[in-house]
Amino acid sequence: MTEEKIALHGKSFELFLSEKEIADAVGGLAEKINRDFYGKEVVILGVLDGAFMLLGDLLKRLDVSLTLELVKLKSYEGVETTGVVKSLIGLSDELKGKHVVVVEDIIDTGITLSYLLGLLEEKKPASVSLTTLLIKKEVFNDKFPVHYYGIAIPNRFVVGYGMDYDGHGRQLSQIYAVID
Repeated sequence: MTEEKIALHGKSFELFLSEKEIADAVGGLAEKINRDFYGKEVVILGVLDGAFMLLGDLLKRLDVSLTLELVKLKSYEGVETTGVVKSLIGLSDELKGKHVVVVEDIIDTGITLSYLLGLLEEKKPASVSLTTLLIKKEVFNDKFPVHYYGIAIPNRFVVGYGMDYDGHGRQLSQIYAVID
């Protein structure tokens, strides 16, 4: 049963993206990655915690030869970015000469990805492609190339499908936006 409104940790949220809209966006991302990396070996680099649901669904749809690596970065507290990125789990495998596809749940300010791109540059990969389910273009302002994105959204705080509000709501199968 679809809930139109939910409450999490003292805030109200309204349904923003349905399971079908999310699945369609993930399918589109997979098609593009499969096309662009056909015949190549790829390292899928998931950015935790938020991308875990996207990663699971995306990986099931990828036909390319791949390995998986995970990093855990954090720049949010509550509904605001702190402006500081904390690396909680870092890069572990050798990435030199490999095609890396970074998978993020959402890109808004780009602070987390800018930090990660700096770390990746030191590893000397053959290529780095950025993938995200959601992008807030009005906040991000094309600070660097995002190769694959599912859905452009307005600058609203969202939860569900891996994204959280102070640790709450990650398990939701749909995406909800905060009601101001």
